Formats: sequence, C-alpha cells, structure tokens
Amino acid sequence: MSISEERSGRNDSLDAIVVGAGFAGLYALHKLRSQGLSVRVFEAAPEIGGTWYYNRYPGARCDVESVDYCYSFSAELEQQWDWSEKYATQGEILRYLNWVADKLNLRDGITFNTRVTSAVVDEKTLHWTVTTDSGQTLTARFCVMATGPLSAALTPDFPGLDSYAGQLYHTAHWPHEAVDFTGKRVAVIGTGSSGIQSIPIIAEQAERLFVFQRTPNYSVPAGNRPLSDEDRAQIKATYAERRRLSWRSGGGSPHIAHPKLTLQVTPEERWAAFEKRWELGGVLFSKTFSDQMIDMAANEEARKFYEEKVRAVIDDPEVAELLIPDDHPIGTKRICTDTNYFQTFNEPHVTLVSVRQTPIVSVDADGINTTAAHYGVDAIVLATGFDAMTGALAKIDIVGRGGEKLRDDWADGPRTYLGLGVDGFPNLFLVSGPGAPAVLANMVLHAEAHVNWIADAIAYLDDHGYTAIEATADAVDNWAAELDQRAEATLFPKANSWYMGANVPGKPRGFMLFIGGFAAYLDICAEVAAAGYKGFELLK
Repeated sequence: MSISEERSGRNDSLDAIVVGAGFAGLYALHKLRSQGLSVRVFEAAPEIGGTWYYNRYPGARCDVESVDYCYSFSAELEQQWDWSEKYATQGEILRYLNWVADKLNLRDGITFNTRVTSAVVDEKTLHWTVTTDSGQTLTARFCVMATGPLSAALTPDFPGLDSYAGQLYHTAHWPHEAVDFTGKRVAVIGTGSSGIQSIPIIAEQAERLFVFQRTPNYSVPAGNRPLSDEDRAQIKATYAERRRLSWRSGGGSPHIAHPKLTLQVTPEERWAAFEKRWELGGVLFSKTFSDQMIDMAANEEARKFYEEKVRAVIDDPEVAELLIPDDHPIGTKRICTDTNYFQTFNEPHVTLVSVRQTPIVSVDADGINTTAAHYGVDAIVLATGFDAMTGALAKIDIVGRGGEKLRDDWADGPRTYLGLGVDGFPNLFLVSGPGAPAVLANMVLHAEAHVNWIADAIAYLDDHGYTAIEATADAVDNWAAELDQRAEATLFPKANSWYMGANVPGKPRGFMLFIGGFAAYLDICAEVAAAGYKGFELLK
C-alpha cells in the first residue's frame, strides 16, 4: 500500500497527477515513478509531444541547438540518440520524444485524447480531485501542471473571419497531412517566430504571397547545417562539460558571453564578437556581451551591427525599413531564428503589407480587407502566437482554498513563488510557469530542474511525515517584488512583448519571468530547499 493509500484510507488515489505529456510531463512521469510513486499523466492530444506535437507548420524548428535541447538526466539517452542537424526540426524532436517514451516505458502511464477540465483541492485531506472531459474523476496527493508556456494558441478577432471561403490554417494547429500551396495566393498574418520560419517555405510554393506584418521582429539566421559523424562524436565525448556549462549559464546553453563589456573593447573587437555570434546563429546573439540587455548604449551597438547585416540582404530599402524593428531594444523580445527570411522579400511574388500603416479591418469570403485595399487569397495562415505562460492554465478550473479559482487569483497578473507554487493552492506544482525563467532558458533543462525540485520536495514531505506543501502569501508577494525589481534593472520592460502579456487584449501587463539567469535561479531554488523549504508552509 502506498503512502497516499495509508493516509486516505482509499485505494483509488494516486500520488501524483501530471497534466501534459511534453518534455516536462514525460520526465515528471519517469522521475516520480522512479521514486516509487503512483502517477497518471493526462494529455489532450492523441500522442505525446506537447508543443512539438501541435506546431508542425512548414519550417518549424527549435531555436536552441539540438544537442542541448534534449534530456540530460541520462547519459545513455545522450549517447544513443543521434541528432541530424544543428537545429532540429519539429519532426525530429517528436521522433526523439517518442523514442524516449518507448525507451523508458512511459506510454502506459499516459491517458491520451483527454483534457483535464478541473482540479479541485479538498481542504481537509489536501488531496486534489481531477476531472477530465471524458468524465473521469481521479484523486491524487499532488497535482503537477506541465501544460507548457506556449500551448494556448491565439486567433485574432477579425470581423468576418468565419465567412472566409478559402483554406484557413493556424500555425499552432497545422494539419497532419501535407498542405500544398502550389499555384495559390496565400496570406500569412503575423511575423513572430512561426511566421518567420514558415514564410520562406510557403513562398517557395505559392504563386503569390502576402505577408501581413503588424510588428517587425529581430531575427538572426540559424546558420543551420547537417551534423557530421565527427560533430556527433565530439559532442558526445564532451557532453558532461557541455552540460556543466549549460547548467551554470544564463539561459541553459553552453555559450559564454565575451569576457569584457560591450564598450570596453575596440570597435574592431566588438564587431568580431558580434560576427562570431552571428555565425553561431539565432537567439544567442542577444548574449554576445553580458551588458547588452541592461545598458542601452551597449544594446545600440548590437542593433547597429544587426541592422547593417539585414539591410545588406534586402534589395528594396523601403521594405528593409518596414522589416527592421524600431520600437524595442534588440533582444527584449525573443530574437527569432530564420533561414532566408529577409531574402524572401526580394522575390517578385512576395508582398509585405504593414498593418500598422493599413490595418486589417475585416475578412470576407474572398480574402482580407485593409484600410487601403482588398487582397484576394486562396488560403490564410494565422501565425498569430499564443496566450503565453498563463493561457493553458486559465483553461482549466483549478480551485484552491475557499473555492478560489487560479484564473481569478491571477486576474491582475500571475502570482507565484519561484514559479513553482501558489499560496492557497497546496500540493499544486507548476512546471516552467510564470515567475520562473521559463522561456528565457533551455526549456528541456528547465523542465528537468523543476521536476527534480518537485520530486525532492515530495520525498522530503514523505520522509518527515508531512501531508502538504504550500507557498506562503508573503513569499509570493516578495517573489513578485523581486521579479519586478530584476526586470526593471534591464531593458526588457521597454518592449510590448508576450513576456509582458502585451499580445493578448485585456491581459494585465507585467514581466512574467525571472530575468536573473538560469544558474542564479537554480541557486535560489536550491537554497529554499536546503533551508527546509523556506517560504513554503509544510502541513501535517
């Protein structure tokens, strides 16, 4: 009989219910099982993968190098899997996750095609009752929300969208069968990461492509390439050191910023350092120098280098002007990672439409109407992003003490302690949620760190005869103040980013992430645990 059965006097209660079967949920299942706990995972999709199951739009890739964007907890997994490219495609990541699930015999612990609709705490037992859309009701001591920060897709409220007679796609819900745009007039709405990745691929097929851009984004070429046998052998031989550097880094990757500050080096050295990061590719350009995201003068040097690079590959200066951001410091929104994105606008059949200059007013049966023109199209692709960090949790009725729903508790913005717990919600754990570094770090290592912390906390409770762990209100308030204080010391709040909730109409504005770096955050979490879970109340 498990600990939970002894305490509750019933045998239908699990130790833990996990919501979501992406990177975090799969590892939670494996880790908690390895501690002898009974675990059930619920996944809304018919297969594992989370974000990487749904986001199968053309060109979908990770912007963290493949050899870093994979589990680190098992040397065997690291040594046996061979990544084919520097930046893995959605399909390859999904194959990897399925391989891991089979290798670790995880599938029998997952209920697929099942969406969790509510999770309600019993204030007497402090157990959670979880209900699904298929009518199942289960009870567990702990509820682990591995719902992902980018899993609630946003569809703009364009008047007349329902009347559109052509093909309508959202990048976050792409069909599983092949989509062929050959000979078609296509509109892509949105130039965030999914738009920037898919536009060059769609342009290769479409007869005409109209790109509707509200906000230009900084994007750095991926410099993607196949990995050779020699590359893989070298990486596997040095994995331990690569991981050590990643765990002690600001963002969960092994690349270290230049030892000097931006303006401490000569212009030639500075340009060379930027060039080296440009060749590395992608999002890490924002971390060339350690002061880039805190000093506007340093940031301006990075921006000047960036602008020179981008203008050099765009033929029309007016188009370049539209594509280069001027409303936020470089890196304060996540820098996108692309392959020939800017060059695509040199193609004669590709038209950039600035919806800042001529807003979309409606959609009709034939296409899109702006204030200036009608665009007849055969297909519309919505690359319009997500209700990030909180959207997936808000879709579930998560009910804590006194009948308080989490979405109501967060009505003025998310409140957490360490991004792991919430006052009034005992034995509820969030994985990579608001208040943690989350999307500012390598999400695979982040998920491992959170799950390890949660597993250790459960073991501590069991070893010391406690029933529950709950963040205190003071700890949550103090953590919110720390998040604000750290964010205000950087350039990040200068951008209307989804980090701030600014992409969702009516969503409260506030920087939702821990900005102090991955290693610093992990140190804080370790200190909290070592001090007997300081800031949490442990309940008998």
